[in-house]
Amino acid sequence: MESRLLDILVCPLCKGRLDFQRQASELVCHADRLAFPVRDGIPVMLEQDARVLDPATEA
Repeated sequence: MESRLLDILVCPLCKGRLDFQRQASELVCHADRLAFPVRDGIPVMLEQDARVLDPATEA
């Protein structure tokens, strides 16, 4: 994922910063504990497609 794109993308719920998790191919919002998938290089920023993060395993 391009760093320029990461600089402008924000969480659609809280407008907070997103961290790209390369191994999982996800954009993670730590504030909302959601992980948005990146499919074929395209971020899917829909709440219904996001995965809820387990607080016990979140880094």
